[in-house]
Amino acid sequence: MEKSPKTIVFVTGAFVHHSCWDEWKTYFEAQGYICLAPPWPYKNASVAELRRRHPDAQLASLRLTQLVDYYADVIEQLPEKPLVIGHSMGGLIAQLLLQRDVAAAGVAIHSVPPQGVFTFKWSFLRATWGPLGFFTNVNKPFLMSLRQWQYAFTNGLPLAEQQATYEALVVPESKRLSRDGLTAAARVNFQRPHAPLLLVAGTADHIMPASLNRTNFRRYAQNNGSITDFKEFEGNNHLVLGLPNWRQTADYVLSWLEQHAPAQENTSRAKAVRATA
Repeated sequence: MEKSPKTIVFVTGAFVHHSCWDEWKTYFEAQGYICLAPPWPYKNASVAELRRRHPDAQLASLRLTQLVDYYADVIEQLPEKPLVIGHSMGGLIAQLLLQRDVAAAGVAIHSVPPQGVFTFKWSFLRATWGPLGFFTNVNKPFLMSLRQWQYAFTNGLPLAEQQATYEALVVPESKRLSRDGLTAAARVNFQRPHAPLLLVAGTADHIMPASLNRTNFRRYAQNNGSITDFKEFEGNNHLVLGLPNWRQTADYVLSWLEQHAPAQENTSRAKAVRATA
């Protein structure tokens, strides 16, 4: 018997805590979905604890391929191919998981682009220079400053909201992982058929500009029988998951998934879902 997938794996981006998905999980669970937002390796702790550990040598060692393998392993434990929704670096990971054919559909929100998709837009260069950490010790994770957070994630928001979200979400990050986004570890075969994919962008995003996401979308072959869609929202910055209008984005994603997520066989792949939600 075929059925539409009802499991969602949320893939967190770099620099932020996995609790950024809390409202999204509640929203999709109310629509009947089973939702998981697994913390990244070495990040299964509170924001305060992760900052206390800084600089954490284990976290500094984290690589992109390791992280994609981690999410693929989480998915392997599920009874069905899930829907994968990722933000920022999580958007790139969602695209890489679709390349592995382990997801029924994917949504990449304000995504880090695959290898070879680039922009020389000043806001992108300014916002990514610190996280990439060139000419700094790669064995020390990068912890975004409030000033960097204000420019890269929360531009245009009131100061009080910028400060509150900084304290609630920002955690240290591996510079190796950020740099891996420029390497073959982030390579996508744009000609290869894939499960339905939606790329979402915002016009006010500094660190992952809408134009960069549009270029990412255009790289996918439009004649290989795969569904690849693009949606741009006016005024959204990189904090898109936690903006006051986050429901607008979530509503669109839900509608798109219910229209495009393919029915799949209800196989006997049932395994215990990891307690990582």
